Amino acid sequence: MAQKWWTLTAVVTGVFMLVLDITIVNVALPYIGLDFHAPLSDLQWVIDAYALALAAGLLTGGSLGDLWGRRRLYAVGTAIFTVGSLLCGLATGPLVLSIARAGQGIGGAVVWATSLALLGDAFRGRDRGTAFGIYGGILGIAAAVGPLLGGVLTSGLSWRWIFWVNVPVGIVVIIVTLTKLRESSNPAASRPDWPGFLTFGGALGLLVYGLIGSADGWAEPEVYGSLIAAGALLVLFLLLEFKQKRPMLDMRLFRKPTFTGGLIAAFGLNASVYALFPYLVLYLQQQLGQSAAQAGVRFLALTAAMFVASTIAGRLTSTVPVRLMIGGGFVLIGAGILLMYGLTPSSGWTDLLPGMIISGAGAGMVTVPLASTAVGVVDVSQAGMASGINATARQVGIATGIAALGAIFTSQLRETAADHLRDTPLAAQAQHLADGMGASTGPGDASLAGLPATAAELVDQAARTGFVDGLNLILVIGAAVAFVSALFSLVLIRHRDFVPPPAAPAPAAAASAAEAHGS
Repeated sequence: MAQKWWTLTAVVTGVFMLVLDITIVNVALPYIGLDFHAPLSDLQWVIDAYALALAAGLLTGGSLGDLWGRRRLYAVGTAIFTVGSLLCGLATGPLVLSIARAGQGIGGAVVWATSLALLGDAFRGRDRGTAFGIYGGILGIAAAVGPLLGGVLTSGLSWRWIFWVNVPVGIVVIIVTLTKLRESSNPAASRPDWPGFLTFGGALGLLVYGLIGSADGWAEPEVYGSLIAAGALLVLFLLLEFKQKRPMLDMRLFRKPTFTGGLIAAFGLNASVYALFPYLVLYLQQQLGQSAAQAGVRFLALTAAMFVASTIAGRLTSTVPVRLMIGGGFVLIGAGILLMYGLTPSSGWTDLLPGMIISGAGAGMVTVPLASTAVGVVDVSQAGMASGINATARQVGIATGIAALGAIFTSQLRETAADHLRDTPLAAQAQHLADGMGASTGPGDASLAGLPATAAELVDQAARTGFVDGLNLILVIGAAVAFVSALFSLVLIRHRDFVPPPAAPAPAAAASAAEAHGS
């Protein structure tokens, strides 16, 4: 097999694992919570640690690949991701699991950042379009089958296998990378922007920590202290980027409203529909009593609609204005999320079905033109940076979205459960149930075993009512994020901001279109 096809094989296999690990974990969260007796805040970190590491490392990973060699860095990143996957499966508690997930994210950031450059170096002419088309299709499949595969592995074996399955695949990718791929680098590459990396990563970590902790109240010192420190680091990051000769974030890009609109859309996409995934999974499993495999099958309604819509969107991008596709897609996302609103303790999963299909279709309609917007408003020389910034905004959206929605969800659950039991001798049980959210709040809660049957039934009903009230509230918020994103997209994204394409497709621009099917 020709060397370029070995490159494609290694790249799509490695990045397939990364995208899979964004969605595959969701259906395993209740099982992880039960094994570790973990509250919801710990489960949020299982997802957010991965997303934060990806967000913080994407731009720096690309710089390191240009400087030290992309093949070498791709192998190193895959090795870090593989070791992280092994440690995730061996985790003895939620803290160890979250740290290992952050390790996965660091390796994943390097893999993702160097993968497009490897393809761009290996392919020329017509083959390049074919390679990027395969790349995008494989990533679309990964996003679609993640919940299903996670459900099958979790129900059939153990939640630990959703991580261990990466280990043999990662080893094969490393071997192929080191023996079959050609090394490439950028002789003119500059050193990574380490001050920018540290201040940006620190700001994100403190922001998410503060948002997750806000479920216990905004007046807690660790909450407002974290948020203030996050704001200070973010300001420092922006000041540093203004002064850097070669910054990781070129502030001049924001002079074009379309670039800003694209970032808002990238953030809004993941902060709305994607950030709701974990809570919908908890509803299916903890409230409706479904297994991980059953929940994964039901999630196909959303992910399959997303995949089909993104395929259609790819064909419409040449005829329909980008801002209408992105704005219209967000309207569908918001409408679909609102269709899921109104759940009661007696609702079934089919009450979610229409909304899952419509919001999934909306997400697919946004994803493809969003990628072209990320790179279409900059010169070819800045396409890699622009694509990386857009991908970073998406990861920031899912990390902060999950954190903020989780805090609101937990607060509402506690308030509703307390109100439900206020005039009974069981008022204290409401707080216990809320604190155990994510570990033991479904039907048959083990914490109710010592209570009389009537009391246990009353507390269980309070938990169910609190859960659906909390879920309904964050569904409204998710829909609001989508509608606001639609408004900004329609106002800021303008056709005149787009740069005419070069005679031959640039690697970063073509790759970014393929990347549209990613997370």
